[in-house]
Amino acid sequence: MNRFPLEPIETASVDELRALQLKRLRATLRHAYAHSPVYRAKFDAAGVHPDDCRTLADLAKFPFTTKKDLRDSYPFGMFAVPREQCARIHASSGTTGKPTVVGYTKNDIDTWATVMARSIRASGARPGDLVHVSYGYGLFTGGLGAHYGAEKLGLTVVPFGGGQTERQVQLIHDFKPDIIMVTPSYMLAIADEFERQGLDPAASSLRLGIFGAEPWTNDMRLAIERRMGMDAVDIYGLSEVMGPGVANECVETKDGPTIWEDHFYPEIIDPDSGEPVADGEPGELVFTSLTKEALPIIRYRTRDLTRLLPGTARTMRRMAKITGRSDDMMIVRGVNVFPTQIEELILRRPELSAHYLCILSLDGPMDALTVAVETRSGVLPDSAPALAAADALQHDIKAYIGTSARIELRATGGVERSLGKARRVLDQRPH
Repeated sequence: MNRFPLEPIETASVDELRALQLKRLRATLRHAYAHSPVYRAKFDAAGVHPDDCRTLADLAKFPFTTKKDLRDSYPFGMFAVPREQCARIHASSGTTGKPTVVGYTKNDIDTWATVMARSIRASGARPGDLVHVSYGYGLFTGGLGAHYGAEKLGLTVVPFGGGQTERQVQLIHDFKPDIIMVTPSYMLAIADEFERQGLDPAASSLRLGIFGAEPWTNDMRLAIERRMGMDAVDIYGLSEVMGPGVANECVETKDGPTIWEDHFYPEIIDPDSGEPVADGEPGELVFTSLTKEALPIIRYRTRDLTRLLPGTARTMRRMAKITGRSDDMMIVRGVNVFPTQIEELILRRPELSAHYLCILSLDGPMDALTVAVETRSGVLPDSAPALAAADALQHDIKAYIGTSARIELRATGGVERSLGKARRVLDQRPH
């Protein structure tokens, strides 16, 4: 069956794309300056004006936007349209402070549905596909973002949301969806439930998984693909910039999410100095929206660490898989450690599962890292193979990451399951 046709901009020349970006960037800067008091104040304080942007490189003259800006203007202070013109409001969980609130006009909702439809198509969707959406609905942008995009593409949507894992498996078994959209960590919980019910996850109808909302490694991709018998592709987004659908992998290459650059302009900066770095160099990802009305976002510091790469399946540039977040980084006795580094080493050991938790504590005055990890189904934590795998993992963490860690083996179910984004770090140190 033929897939959906590409949009012309996806295969336009680089020159055409850059010309469109500059036109939209200048319009966005003017809109933000004219209608958002917060942005007007930020631009004035930095001594810049929208007219100072004559080339794409001139964007570096403008100040960054951070999560703190959104929290300080809570709830609607950064909006560039009256709240009455917003068709929808979303917000973060606010678990570490005030939530960040984002608004959408009707045009914004349509733009979001468009980039989500493009993302699902790039993932390998076909006409007539049935999509099981396990991202959370509500204030979290995942569920409704996936839902509107799939409907815009013309697919059939099962709007399940998170939780009720036993029933999720029942409906996947009964409805036989082609696609699932969910966090990779919760996909593992669904696979566990398949096996608990005596079903082979690889024999399910699912041929495609679109996974996002948390960093995950290529080793995790291979583990999911083997276990589920599906193609696993990466979707990227964050609510402050739009929601899911800012970037998405193309199933034919699986070489990192393609950024939909006609709507979102990417930069990579040195996270310490804030200075831009060249494409291909690692650093912190920064986004500027090019078409948003209610909440234009200028040079938003995502804290996600990655690199910009040349386009392959599309003209637009790709981003390498997120290696971690600058604010998720653990510092253990002076060594920088990311949960994804631990995950890669765990997945090398067939006796261990991908359910793990990094626990930080103090051993006297010194930091201590404990990695709690479940053994695979059928492997007892006190068995010789499991203990040998724990010793090997402990050695690998020291050799490849450079810090000591204690390995705590747990039986299946011993690490708490997440219904959304996985919790990978538990910091028990006094602050």
